[in-house]
Amino acid sequence: MKVSFVIPAYNEHELIGKCIESINKEIERSGFEAEIVIADNNSTDDTREIAARYPRVKVVEEHWKGANRARQTGFKASHGEFIASLDADVIVPSGWLTTAMREMERNSNTVAISGPFIYYDLPLWERALIRIFLLSYPVANFFVQNVFHAGAVLQGGNYLVRREALERIGGHNTAIEFYGDDTDTGSRLSKIGKVKWTLALPIYTSGRRLKGEGALKTAFKYLINFFSVILAGTPVTKSYQDIRPTSLGDRRESPSTKQ
Repeated sequence: MKVSFVIPAYNEHELIGKCIESINKEIERSGFEAEIVIADNNSTDDTREIAARYPRVKVVEEHWKGANRARQTGFKASHGEFIASLDADVIVPSGWLTTAMREMERNSNTVAISGPFIYYDLPLWERALIRIFLLSYPVANFFVQNVFHAGAVLQGGNYLVRREALERIGGHNTAIEFYGDDTDTGSRLSKIGKVKWTLALPIYTSGRRLKGEGALKTAFKYLINFFSVILAGTPVTKSYQDIRPTSLGDRRESPSTKQ
């Protein structure tokens, strides 16, 4: 069974290398056949060149800005039976792929599995509060999906989906710029199978958006757009800001640099 890691990337020159290195380590550790598709979303830095240096990587280009547009371009260029949808600033921990694939092999009705972000560069107290908040996600997913039949909780930069399922729903909704794109995908997937959200599938990521916009403001935006997509089928927030590490000053080391 082949897995395609599909990653949209815009001006990710500082973090894309660490992301790809962590994916390659996990592929080698797990033993699964896999490819890495980087969908460059009109970068003006050397993201494409950095990504192309690594084994298993194929770089494709999507000049129309928007994460879902890049994801869709990457998806079309991929060949795996399973699609691992990640963000370009994540660090994949050991066991991620095995955990995700085990769920798929065990439950044929599961079309996608998703898990939490662990913000490696935020203060400890802030990470602790976020972890407490994350405890509500499995509960929310259960009620939204199984009680109200209105959708599902899906973390856009941390999920594995069956290719067949993604094809059945028409792929990613390229009409959505940023906020609510994962909720839209999860909602459509929940109509054809089970979308599982579990704390057992964490992934490390940069907290740059929370630092750049403020944790409360960011949480509010994600929450209001989640309900807007669930209830009305479209997000409230139509625009977004690209936030990169260079605009935030000093960064702490990511998990991969501590090894």
